[in-house]
Amino acid sequence: MTEEFKNFINNKWVDPTTEKYFESTNPANEKEVLGKFASSGAQDANLAINSAYDSFNSWGKMSQIQRGDFLYKASSWLEENADRYAEAITKECGKSIAEAQGEVGRSVALLRYYAAQGSDPVGDVVPSVNANILLYTTRVPLGVVGLITPWNFPLAIPIWKMAPALVFGNTIVHKPASSTPLLGSMIAAMWEAVGLPEGVYNLVTGSGSELGDALIDHPYTNALSFTGSTYVGQSVAVKCAKNGMKYQLEMGGKNPVIIMPDANLEQAAEITLSGAMKYSGQKCTATSRAIVSSQIKEEFTKILTNKIESMKVGDGMDPRNIVVPVIDKKSLSNIGQKIDQAKSEGCELKFGGNILSNGDFKNGNFVEPTLFSDVDPNSMIATEEIFGPVLALINTQNYEDAIKIANQTSYGLSAGIFTSNLNLAMEFANNINAGIVKINGETAGVEPQVPFGGMKESSSGAREQGKAAVEFFTQSKTVYVERSA
Repeated sequence: MTEEFKNFINNKWVDPTTEKYFESTNPANEKEVLGKFASSGAQDANLAINSAYDSFNSWGKMSQIQRGDFLYKASSWLEENADRYAEAITKECGKSIAEAQGEVGRSVALLRYYAAQGSDPVGDVVPSVNANILLYTTRVPLGVVGLITPWNFPLAIPIWKMAPALVFGNTIVHKPASSTPLLGSMIAAMWEAVGLPEGVYNLVTGSGSELGDALIDHPYTNALSFTGSTYVGQSVAVKCAKNGMKYQLEMGGKNPVIIMPDANLEQAAEITLSGAMKYSGQKCTATSRAIVSSQIKEEFTKILTNKIESMKVGDGMDPRNIVVPVIDKKSLSNIGQKIDQAKSEGCELKFGGNILSNGDFKNGNFVEPTLFSDVDPNSMIATEEIFGPVLALINTQNYEDAIKIANQTSYGLSAGIFTSNLNLAMEFANNINAGIVKINGETAGVEPQVPFGGMKESSSGAREQGKAAVEFFTQSKTVYVERSA
């Protein structure tokens, strides 16, 4: 019998008021049902928000060090259960088991990093013009924070949002992606296991449109942190701004790498394909454009093609497979349509391009790793996010032309350059319009102790992770203390 997972509100597992449930399946084999999950409505969101609101006063008054202790406990608990969480990630979102293990490890590191921030200072003593006044600043929590998180990093992204939110004194209502509700339930189970106080973390699963609107429109919600598509994110921004609510958006990317003639081409090809094809390109920081100097175009394309031919496609539970299933049939169809459009626009298909539906692939959502060359920098495949294992090679004559092409899309999340010229590398770092810059490195992959976020349509500007997280999850307060007469 398929297990049913309820909402987690006020530290209790409760049925949705709708009395409806939906299934989550394995994208490598959609006949494998992982569970039935609460198909919640606005009333369920309201219950969760009220629970978070009622617990905020006591949680906010607790010291940061005490709050950080709960994060330390969670990090140890998650580490002890790492294999179970990694397998669930692979089963529910299709990620390779090696990358899933890495995601769990990253989540443990995030919890420990923000637990330590519980001991960090949160303000300054500032000189006053009046010698009798003690003038200082501090930071205080916002209150109830809504978190809407995506399916592609179903553990790490929720953790990197909720860990700073919690340690800085906020309470949470979490709405995970409908494609990965199992990981949302497992996050709730983690907080339950370490004894997080009642109502501090609340989980509701179900429709993003209905639950998202309920979170934004509720008068008790003070802020919303969202990661997802650009289209939905822009809609969230409008609604939050209308309600005067603080918001944080992380959205899409069309991440380029520039390959210069002096680059180590074997290294550049290996890293470029890793960024483009691992997890089937389903990362907002995945490499989707390789802007290649005409002097090395033929050689670099040959190296890429040889490497891509050896990439194995299949279920992420097999560690030999690099290109894993995409999340669902809708995504599979969208990727197929984008590949067909690229062909019709005259891009040269060098490898792949097929949807796989026979044999071991018949019950899953698989597409071949796909490489296009001679791509027009203004074409669809060079400007629109695909979120699949598709790499576009764009020819360029020189660095000036390459940086212009790299900057011309509406996105600005991550970008890289491959070169042995330090001066050129630093010029690139200064001139590229991206929030994350990699020199001879993969566009995907970031560390928890530094800010994460992009420019232009990739981000709202408020950074996640690192020391920057305090800026979003708290507000500044200035205090004047004058001596009594």
